[in-house]
Amino acid sequence: MELDIETAEDGKVAIVTIQSENLDAGNVKKFQENIQPAIDTSQCVVVDMRRLKFVDSSGLGSLLSTLRKVNTKQGQLKLFGMSKPVQALFELVRMHRIFAIYESREEALATL
Repeated sequence: MELDIETAEDGKVAIVTIQSENLDAGNVKKFQENIQPAIDTSQCVVVDMRRLKFVDSSGLGSLLSTLRKVNTKQGQLKLFGMSKPVQALFELVRMHRIFAIYESREEALATL
């Protein structure tokens, strides 16, 4: 399964937009490859999740891995724009306690 990601650098902030509807076992490797440059070059990575409709355990694992990498370099990872099903999953597995999750890009950027 293909995964489209767009990255826009804004100073020390990388805004990563996931263009696909799924983040799952079929595309997490591609997600990791595509997000790594943003992790390498930016102090803060903000992920736009508005198009995501489904995340499985592999997708959650890849987001956790991204969080660890960002934390290792004393950076910040912010997520925003989760659909109701994705947000429900995050709450079910208590991931909403681990990630900084916001309604909008503006809210996420305002916390930097």
